[in-house]
Amino acid sequence: MSTKKSTSSAPKRRAATAARKSLPKKSGKKAAKKSGKKVGKKAVRKSAKKPAAKGLMKHATRGKAKPVDQAIVHAILSALRESNPEPQGELHYVNPFTLLVAVVLSAQATDSGVNRATRPLFAIADTPQKILGLGEDRLRDYIKTIGLFRTKAKNVIALCEKLIAEFGGEVPRERAALETLPGVGRKTANVVLNIAFGEPTIAVDTHLFRLANRLHLAPGKTPLEVELGLEKIVPEEFRRHAHHWLILHGRYICKAIKPECERCVIAQWCASGDKRI
Repeated sequence: MSTKKSTSSAPKRRAATAARKSLPKKSGKKAAKKSGKKVGKKAVRKSAKKPAAKGLMKHATRGKAKPVDQAIVHAILSALRESNPEPQGELHYVNPFTLLVAVVLSAQATDSGVNRATRPLFAIADTPQKILGLGEDRLRDYIKTIGLFRTKAKNVIALCEKLIAEFGGEVPRERAALETLPGVGRKTANVVLNIAFGEPTIAVDTHLFRLANRLHLAPGKTPLEVELGLEKIVPEEFRRHAHHWLILHGRYICKAIKPECERCVIAQWCASGDKRI
């Protein structure tokens, strides 16, 4: 009895299987939903979006920048000047050459860490000739507490060789010439021009980049955009020290994580979403 029932039901099962196979497959969206994958134009557009870059980019202002109120710019810089009339850079140096070396060494390092290494170094070697006299191995020993010291030692030796060969052992006073030196970029050149030679340049570091975007003074996605933006709005009377005031304010007051707004001398002109008072 059971054998007959099984035999008679087999054709029915085969027919049902064939019927299911003949049904149209699920649409792309339903199939994608079931599999967890995205398809179609929306998926392409979404896949083209990449996460925001880390580092400087996280401080960049999004969207179209609003015109800057020059009265506010003047008020901010006046307040910073009143609180610190003669700002000074924090790197130790004894002449333009040692300043150049110190700034090259300060990349991805703290000023205090660089100073601990360079004070004894500059006491015995404060010219390109003396640095070359030490040699790369001994130079590395002096700066081994600084990050990337091996690469920086190579750059300093090459920098000294080029200064002697092409500039008579003297630090050039032009940005383009400075940027031809190993390990020297636009920010380093601007620092040297400003501090060593009194040029009204604006060196944009992490702190200044954050502050310029946070205060909407010169919103930009790159340090160069911020630098050029500040050059357009900073009045001539403030140009010499502007980048020092902004860097020091960003380093010690308007910090990235917890800005100390209660100590801020420019809080009344701040419209940042990070404001804590």
